[in-house]
Amino acid sequence: MFYDKELAAIERAGRLRKRRIFDPSLKDFASNDYLGLAHRKELLERAYERVASYPANAAKASQLINGYTPIHQAFEEELCRLNGFAAAITVGSGFLANIALIEALVRRGDRLLLDEEFHASGILASRLVPGSVEFFAHNDAEDLSKKLRCSKGRTIVAVEGIYSMSGDLLDPSIFEVIDEETILIVDEAHSSGVVGPNLLGVFDLYGISIGPNHIKMGTMGKALGSYGAYILASREIVSFLENRAKSIIYTTALSLMDVALAHEGLRYIEAHKEQLREEIEKRLAMMHERGFANETLILDIPMRNVLAAQERLLKEGYLVGAIRPPTVKEPMLRIIARLGESAQDFATLLEKVHDVRL
Repeated sequence: MFYDKELAAIERAGRLRKRRIFDPSLKDFASNDYLGLAHRKELLERAYERVASYPANAAKASQLINGYTPIHQAFEEELCRLNGFAAAITVGSGFLANIALIEALVRRGDRLLLDEEFHASGILASRLVPGSVEFFAHNDAEDLSKKLRCSKGRTIVAVEGIYSMSGDLLDPSIFEVIDEETILIVDEAHSSGVVGPNLLGVFDLYGISIGPNHIKMGTMGKALGSYGAYILASREIVSFLENRAKSIIYTTALSLMDVALAHEGLRYIEAHKEQLREEIEKRLAMMHERGFANETLILDIPMRNVLAAQERLLKEGYLVGAIRPPTVKEPMLRIIARLGESAQDFATLLEKVHDVRL
C-alpha cells in the first residue's frame, strides 16, 4: 500500500532483492568467509569456554558505560601486537566502523577524498559530514596526488585494501602519495586475513611502516569467521572516536561471543598462516591457468542474465553471488574462492562457469 509502486518499479528493472535460506549442503562460493573459519567448531568451543568463564553473557551497555570487558581488551591488544598499531577499538560492524570513522573525523573545514568505488557505508557517511567531500578516480594514485596538492588544512583519504565488488587490490602507490599530514583510512574488510606474509592485509603486504596518520578498519565477519569490526589507529585517534563517533558511543558494545570467536580466528590465522597462504596461492594459480588475472580471492564474471546463471549453478550444487545494479554498474557473478571448500570443487566450479558463459 505505501510502497507498492516503488517495489513494482524495482521488480520491472530486474533489481528486486529477497532474502533466501539456501541448502547448507551447497558448495559455498558466495560467502565472505574467505578462510572457512566460520565452519570450524573447535574455534566456537574455545570461544564459548572463554565467555562461559566470564560473569556475564553479554556486554550489557555501551563501551563508554560498562560494556567494555577484558574479552574486548584482550582481542584489541592482540590486534595491536600483530598489526603494529598503538590502539584499537571494536565496533558493531564494518558498516558502522566506516560511519564512525568518517562521521567523526571529518570536521568543519576538513576535506574528505574517497575512492570512487569506496564501500556504500563510506558514501553514506560522507553525507553526514560538515567538511567538503570529493572523489578521485578508482585506485588512481596520480589523480589522488593531484587532488592532494590542492588541499589546505586537514585532509582525510579513504580507500579499500581489496575492493569488495571488483576484487581490485589497492595500488601500493596510494601509500606513496600520502604525506604525514594526511590521514589515511584503509578499509581492510576484504584484505585482512587474505593478503600479506602474515595474512594481515595490505599494510602487511606492502611492508608499510605504521604512522600516526594511518588507520586500519578490519571486519570480524569475513576472514575471522565471526561478526563485528575493529579500528586500529593512534591512541589520539581512538580517543577522539571514543568521544565523537556516534556509532560507538550510542550503541551497546559488541557481543562477548562475537569478540571471543574473532579472537580465536585471529589466533588460528597466526598459527596456520603458511598453510593458509599455500591454499590461497593454489586457488589464485587455478584462476590464472584459466585466463583470469586475479590478485585476490574475489572473482567477478560479467554476465547479462546473471540470475539465470546463478540458478543453473544452484541446481548443480554450487552457490555463487549474483550482483546487480545499482550495487555494480553491470550485472556479474561474484565468486569467492573460499578455503572452506576444496580446491577440486573450485576447479569444477570454474569449468561449470565456463559452460554457463557460453
